[in-house]
Amino acid sequence: MDDTIEREPVGETRDAARSPGPRAGAWAMALPVGILAAMVGLLPWWMSGARLPLQDLWEGAIRRGAMPITLLPFSQYFVVLIFALLIVGAAAAGIGGRALRVGGWGVVLLVAGLLLVQVTAAAQTALVVREGLQQRLESTLYLSGLVAGTALSVLVGVIVAVLIARAPRAGALIGLTIGAIGMASWTGALLDPDRIGDGPLTAVLVIVPWIAPVLTGVAIAWTGIDTAGRVLAAILSVLLIWVAPAMTTAVTSTLGSRALIRSGGDIVDYGIGVFQLALLTPELALRPILATVAVAAIGLVVRMLVVRRRRRHAPS
Repeated sequence: MDDTIEREPVGETRDAARSPGPRAGAWAMALPVGILAAMVGLLPWWMSGARLPLQDLWEGAIRRGAMPITLLPFSQYFVVLIFALLIVGAAAAGIGGRALRVGGWGVVLLVAGLLLVQVTAAAQTALVVREGLQQRLESTLYLSGLVAGTALSVLVGVIVAVLIARAPRAGALIGLTIGAIGMASWTGALLDPDRIGDGPLTAVLVIVPWIAPVLTGVAIAWTGIDTAGRVLAAILSVLLIWVAPAMTTAVTSTLGSRALIRSGGDIVDYGIGVFQLALLTPELALRPILATVAVAAIGLVVRMLVVRRRRRHAPS
C-alpha cells in the first residue's frame, strides 16, 4: 500500500494549482468585457449629462447648460473624478477577466477593449476643450496638464486591470485596492444630489468615505495572509488606504484654488502642507486604517471557519 501523503500546495503555487484553464470562449468575450467595463466606469459622468464643466480659460461667456458634451470631465476641479472613472472601469475589466480566467491573447483583447473606450473618451474631450479655450499659453499648459494626467490614469488603469485579471492573489490585491480607492469618488459622483435630488439614495453618501477601507478589507480576506507575499501585499494595501485620502485632499484643495494656481511656486508648498496635515492627523488617518484592518480580520476569521468546515466534511 502506498503511504505517500499528497501535500496541499502552499503560497502562490496554490493559486496555480487551484486555477483551472480559461473558460470556454474566454478570448472571444475578453474584448466586449473590456469595452463594457470601461463604459461602466464612465457611467456616473455620462448620467450627469456629460456637459463639460465651466472653464476659466473658455473663449467668451457661456452657461453651464450650454457647454459642449464631452466623454470626460476635463477640469482642474475634476481631476480626482477623472482618475476614479478610469480606474473603476479598469478594475471592473480586471474582475471580468479573472472571472473568465483569460490568458495570453485574452488579456491583450481585454486591455484593448478597455483602451478603445478610454482613449477615445480622452481624445474626444481634449479636441472639444482645445476648440473652446482661448488661444493663450495658459490654455496650452492647462490642456497639456489634463491630457498628461489622464494618460497617467489610463496607464495605471491598464496595470490594475492586468494585475486583477492575471496576477497571483498578492498582485491582484494591489489592483483591487487601487480600484477600491477610485470607487469612493465614483460612488459619490453616481449619487450626486445635484443630479438625483435629495432623497433616500443621498443618505447612502455617508458611507462613501468607508467604501475604500471596506472593499480593501474584503479583498485582503479573499487573498489571505498565509504567505510572505500576501502579507506584504496586505501591508501595502493598508498603506495605500492611509495615503490615498490625504493625497485626494491635497490635490482637491490645491487645484481647486484659482489664487494658488496663479501664484505658481506657492502651489507646491501648499499641497505638501495639506498632504502632511491630512496624513498625520490621527482623527483623519486612523479611521480608514482601523476600518480596513477590522474588516480584513473579520473576513479572515470567516474564511478560516469555512475552510475548517470544508475539511471536516471532506471525504477521507
